[in-house]
Amino acid sequence: MTTHKAHCLMLPYPFQGHINPMLQFSKRLQSKRVKITIATTKYLLKNMKELTTSVSIEAISDGFDDGGRDQAGSFVAYVTRFKEVGSDTLSQLIQKLANSECPVNCIVYDPFLSWVVEVARKFGLVSAAFFTQNCAVDNIYYHVHKGVIKLLPTQNDEKILIPGFSCPIEASDVPNYVMKIEGPKILEVMVNQFSNLDKVDWILINSFYELEKEIIDWMSKLYPIKTIGPTIPSMYLDKRLHDDKEYGLSIFKPMTNECLNWLNHQPINSVLYVSFGSFAIVEAEQMEELAWGLKNSNNKFLWVVRSTEEPKLPKDFLEELTSEKGLVVSWCPQLQVLEHESIGCFLTHCGWNSILEAISLGVPMVAMPQWTDQPTNAKFVKDVWEIGVRAKQDEKGIVRREVIEECIKLVMEEEKGKLIRENAKKWKEMARNAVDEGGSVRAKHDEKGIV
Repeated sequence: MTTHKAHCLMLPYPFQGHINPMLQFSKRLQSKRVKITIATTKYLLKNMKELTTSVSIEAISDGFDDGGRDQAGSFVAYVTRFKEVGSDTLSQLIQKLANSECPVNCIVYDPFLSWVVEVARKFGLVSAAFFTQNCAVDNIYYHVHKGVIKLLPTQNDEKILIPGFSCPIEASDVPNYVMKIEGPKILEVMVNQFSNLDKVDWILINSFYELEKEIIDWMSKLYPIKTIGPTIPSMYLDKRLHDDKEYGLSIFKPMTNECLNWLNHQPINSVLYVSFGSFAIVEAEQMEELAWGLKNSNNKFLWVVRSTEEPKLPKDFLEELTSEKGLVVSWCPQLQVLEHESIGCFLTHCGWNSILEAISLGVPMVAMPQWTDQPTNAKFVKDVWEIGVRAKQDEKGIVRREVIEECIKLVMEEEKGKLIRENAKKWKEMARNAVDEGGSVRAKHDEKGIV
C-alpha cells in the first residue's frame, strides 16, 4: 500500500488548455508519492471524449451542469456564477475527502478562480496559484492591476517599456483584453487573478527559467514564484515517467491513425502543421485567405480544422485538395505530430500550450495570434526567442494569403529561416535541460518545494 506524503487538490479552470498543464504537473507530484485529486465541473466530466489518467477526478458544480460555459452566455457571467456555486460545492468536496485515509492539505487552483483562496483559508489548507500562461503575460496583467498600464486604444503605436521586459512592446503585442475595444468587464476578470495573491503560499508558472530570466527575476521579488514548465508529457522531455506519453484528457477525439499514417509517407521536414487550438474561432474571410495561402506555398500541410469551423473552408479548395498535397482533419494528437520527423514548421495561433510544445520539440513557427495572451506570445516567438516569424495583419485584421505564403516559405525554405530553425533546436535542448536532474525546474524553482 502506498504511503502518501500529502494530498493535493487541483482545481483547474474547466477548459482544455487550462486542464492539461495542471494534469501534467499532477503526474509529476504523484510520482513523488503525493496523492492527487483533480476537481472539475460536472458538465466537463460527462462530456470528455478521452479520459485515460491514473489521477483521481471528482466533480463539482459551476452552476451550469447541463451546458457549461456556453449555457452561461459569456465568460464574465460564467466565472461570476462559478464563484457563487463553486465555493459551496468545493467546500463539500473538501469535507468529503477529510473523512478519507488521506485528507487534503493543499489546493492548487487556476487564478481565474481566485475565490478558491478563501475556501483554502477556511479549512486551513496550503494554497498555490497555477498560472497556465507565461510570466510575460502575467507581468502585463500585474501592471494593469496596479494601474501602471492603462486601457490602450487599438491603434496606439506608442512603445511601452514594462519592468522585467528586455525589449519594448506595442499595443499589438499585449493581450487584447488590455485594448479598449474589449471593454472593462473582461479585463476586470483577468486582472482579478492578482487580487489576493498575497494570501497564497506559492505561485506556479507554466514556463522555465531560461525562457524568461529577466521577467522571472523581476516578479520573484514580488511573489514566491516557482517555474514548473514545460508541462508536457514526460516521454517528450526527461522520459522519467515511462507511461506518460499523452495528457490523458481531451474534449475532442483525435484522428490519430489518419494523421500518423499520412505523415509516415512524407519526406523529413517537408510538412507544415497548422492548428488554431481548441477554442479560437477564425472568421470565414481569414479561413479563405489561410486556405489559399497554404496551397500557394507549394508545401505539404496537415491542417486541423474543428468540425464547427469546417463549413468556412472554401469549397473549391477542398475539391482541389489531394492527399499528395495536404490533409485536413478535425483534430489530431498534436504532440505526436510535432515530434514526427516529417514536420518542418508549425503555423499556430500562439496558444501558450502549443508554444511550449513546439519549443520542447524544436519546431519553428509561423505566428498568427488571434486573441487573449497570443499577441504577447507571438512577440516573444519572433523578437525574443527568434524561433519564428509573425504574419502581419492588414487594416481589417486579416492576414492575407500572400503574407501567409511568404512566411511559410521564409521559415521552411529560405536562408533567413536557417537561423530560426537552428534557434528552435537550441531552445529544445534548453527545455529538456530545464526538467532534467539539476535543471532550473529541479533546482530553486522545483516543484518538490510544495510537497
